[in-house]
Amino acid sequence: MTPALRLLLILLSLVFTPLALAEPVDSDPVSDSAQINDLTAETDAEASLSLPRRLAQLSSSIAHDVGEQIVNLASTARNLLSGDLTDPGFDSTAFTDAALNLGMVVLATLIMFFLLKRLSRPLFTVFSRWTEAGERPTPVLRLVFCVALATVLDLLLVVLAYVSGSLIGTFLIGESGELTTRASLFLNAFLIIEGLKAGIRMLLQSEHQGLRLLAIDANEARFWNRWIGKLISLVGYGLMTLVPLINLYLSKTLGEAVGTLITLLAYAYATTVVLKHRSRLRMIIELRANNTEGGIAQVLLKMLSRSWHLLAIAYFSLVLILTFTRPEDALPFVLLATIQSIAAIVAGLLLSTLLGQTLGRRLTLSDELKHKLPMLESRINSYLPNALYFLRAVLFVFVAMLILGAWGAFNISDWFVSDTGRMLVGKIIAIAVILTVAFAAWVILASVIEHKLNPETGTGEPSPRIKTLLALFRNAAAIALITMTGMVVLSEVGINIGPLIAGAGVLGLAIGFGSQKLVQDIITGIFIQLENAMNTGDIVTVGGITGVAERLSIRSVGIRDLNGTYHLIPFSSVDTVSNYMRDFGYHVGIYGIAYRESIDEAIIHLQNAFEELAADEENKNKILEPIEISGVTALADSSVNIRVRIKTTPGDQFSVGRAYNRLVKIHFDNAGIEIPFPHTTVFFGHEKDGSAPAASLRLEAPGSNRGVSG
Repeated sequence: MTPALRLLLILLSLVFTPLALAEPVDSDPVSDSAQINDLTAETDAEASLSLPRRLAQLSSSIAHDVGEQIVNLASTARNLLSGDLTDPGFDSTAFTDAALNLGMVVLATLIMFFLLKRLSRPLFTVFSRWTEAGERPTPVLRLVFCVALATVLDLLLVVLAYVSGSLIGTFLIGESGELTTRASLFLNAFLIIEGLKAGIRMLLQSEHQGLRLLAIDANEARFWNRWIGKLISLVGYGLMTLVPLINLYLSKTLGEAVGTLITLLAYAYATTVVLKHRSRLRMIIELRANNTEGGIAQVLLKMLSRSWHLLAIAYFSLVLILTFTRPEDALPFVLLATIQSIAAIVAGLLLSTLLGQTLGRRLTLSDELKHKLPMLESRINSYLPNALYFLRAVLFVFVAMLILGAWGAFNISDWFVSDTGRMLVGKIIAIAVILTVAFAAWVILASVIEHKLNPETGTGEPSPRIKTLLALFRNAAAIALITMTGMVVLSEVGINIGPLIAGAGVLGLAIGFGSQKLVQDIITGIFIQLENAMNTGDIVTVGGITGVAERLSIRSVGIRDLNGTYHLIPFSSVDTVSNYMRDFGYHVGIYGIAYRESIDEAIIHLQNAFEELAADEENKNKILEPIEISGVTALADSSVNIRVRIKTTPGDQFSVGRAYNRLVKIHFDNAGIEIPFPHTTVFFGHEKDGSAPAASLRLEAPGSNRGVSG
C-alpha cells in the first residue's frame, strides 16, 4: 500500500467515524440475540433459494430503493415550494452569520492553497526535467520516483492548506479557540477531495510532461483531469459539506433530498461526458494498443478501446445504486474500492512497463563472449519475449484478482491461505521453475556444443566426424529435454504420467512393427555413425549416387551430386558406402600411346609431367608420395596403355588428377608422342576370290585442277 493511499484511508476514518457515531444506538443483549437468530434464519432461507430467484429479489429490492429515493425527492420538492420544510426554530440571523463565517474559512483555505501551489511550481518543474533527462536508471523507475516525490509534495500542500484553514477558523473566525462544526465539515471534505485530486494529477499531470504516469497527450490529460476534478468536487463537497449543513440548519429531509439530487446530477453529468467524448479516449487506447507488441495485452487494449465507455457507465450506475441502497456507507466503500482498483491498475501498468524495459530490450553480450559463443545472444533474445508474455499474463490475473477483491467480489487474502490457492500458486511456481531450468539447461548445452564446434575457441578445427556426432547429439538432447520437461510439467499439473508412459511404449512398439523401414533406417543410421562411415562434407557414393554429403540425420543422408541435384537417401536402402575422404586418395590414370611410339620415352615424359606438378605451388602440398608408374597394363585395339597412380590428401585426388592430365597432354605434344584416337579404313570393293586391291589416294594441293587418280 502506497503512502498516499494509506494517508487517504486514515483521513477517511477520521471523517466518517464521527459521522457513524453521531446517532446513538441502544444495545439490549436479549434483543441483539433475537436479531442474530432472525438474521441467521433469514440467511439460511436465502441460501435455499435458487440463483435466478435471488437475482430477481435483488433487482426488485434495488428498484424499490431507487424508486423510494426518487419519490422522496419529488415529495421534498413539493414541500419546499409550499414552505413546510422550514424548521419552526430556524434562526435566519444565526444561519446568515454561520454562512458568512464558513465562507471566510473557505476563501482563506482556498487562497492559501493557491499561494502554496504557486510557490511550489518551480519544484515540480525540476522534478519534471530530471525525469525527462537521461535513460539511467531505468526510465520507469526514474518516472515513478519523481512522480512519488511530486505526489508527496502535492499532498503536503493540501495538508498545509488544511492546517492553515483550521488555524484561521479556530483563532480568527467565530469563537476563538474552537473550530466550528461547519468549518470542520468543509476542511475534512477539502482534505479528502484535494487528496483525491492529487492522486488524479499523479496519473494525468497536465502542466508537467515528466510527471505524468499515463502516456497521453497534454491536451487530453488536461481535459480528463479537469472533468474528473469537477466530478469529485461536485460529489465530495455536495455530500460531505452541503448535505450535512442542510441537515444541521434546515431539515434532514431536505438534506436527504439534496443528496439524492446531487447524486443524480453527478450521474447524468458523468454519463453525458463519457458518451459525448468516448471517441477521444478510444483513440488514445488504440494508439497504445498499436504500440504494444502482440500478445494478450494488445487484444485486451483493443477490446477496452471499444467498450471503455460501457464499463464507465456501468461503474457510475453501480455507484448510483449503492448510494440509494446503502446511503450510510456507500461513499466510503465506493471511494476505498475505487482507490484500490486504480492503485492496482496503475501498479500493474508500471510493473508491466518495467518488465518491458528490462526483458523487452535486446540483450547484448560482451565481444569476448560473443566470439566464444556466437549463437548465445540470439538464442537468449529469442526466449526473452516468451518470458515477458508469461510474466505479463500472471500480472494481469493478479491485478484482476485485486480489483475483484476491492469490490468485495473476491477475497484474495483468504484465497491465498486456502488449500486451493496454495496448491495453485505452488504449481504455477513449480512449473515456472521447471521451464526456467529446462531452458537454462538447453542454452548451456547448445552453447557448449557451439564452443566445441568453433575452431577459434575450441580445440581447433573439429573433424567432420565430431561435427556430425555433435549435431546428432544436440538434436537427440533437444528431443530428450523436451520430452522430460513435458512429462514433469504434466505431472505437476496433476496428470498421472504412468499410463501415458506405458501407452507411449505400446504405441512405440506398434509403430515399430508397422514401420519396419523406419526402424531399419534408424538402426542402420546409428551403426553408420558409430562406424564413422561418412560425415558431413565427405564425398561419397551411397545408393548409386555420388556427391557431397550435405546433411546427415539418424534416418537418412542428403547427397548433392555434381549437377547440383539434391538426393535424400534413407539408410535402409544403403548397402555400401564409398567414401573418398578417408586418410588419403589416389589419382589413377590410364594413358594410351600409339603402337609406333617408344614406351620408355613415354614413361620418361609421364615422370617429367609429375615433377612439374609436384613443383606447382597449388598442388605440391596435396601430393603425399612420388608417382607410381605401373608400366604397360594393356595392348588395346589402337593404343598401348600405361597406368600411373598419385597418392594425395583425402578429397584432392580429383583436382590433382585434372592438373596432371593437363601436363601429360602438354608434354606428349611437345615430344611428338601420339595419343591415339579412333581411325576409319575405307574399302572400295573386292573380287570374288576375296582379293581387295588397295586404293591409291593422294591429296592435291589447294587450287590444283587435277583430280583423283588411281
